[in-house]
Amino acid sequence: MSRVSSETDLVDAYRALLSQHARITCAMDRELKAHDLGMSEFEVLERLYVAGRAKRRVQELADAVHLSQSALSRVIGRLEKDGLVFRAMCAEDRRGIFVELTEEGRARYEAAKPVHREVLSRILADGADGESC
Repeated sequence: MSRVSSETDLVDAYRALLSQHARITCAMDRELKAHDLGMSEFEVLERLYVAGRAKRRVQELADAVHLSQSALSRVIGRLEKDGLVFRAMCAEDRRGIFVELTEEGRARYEAAKPVHREVLSRILADGADGESC
């Protein structure tokens, strides 16, 4: 009997985590639109910004943002089209590609960061339950 309760608690915790993730994703996508960013675009800009260096290899970014190589390539393409990042070849390894943050990308990230943090605070810290897509 305790095993069923334990499994039930485990599944309930998993479902609560999925629900919280969905609330955050929907709120981020909705509120970051004011900065012409989606959640994935913001995450890439942030990883470039806080890395202590404004450029990173594409594979390194893919691992950090938990996107497939093709999904990340589409995100980078949108950011590049908007002038927020640019791609450059790696001098040491011609197969490697770097993504570098532009000044416009830095400014857009800095403008959007308070919105991002407010959503996290509202949903994670305050435990908001009512938000949905």
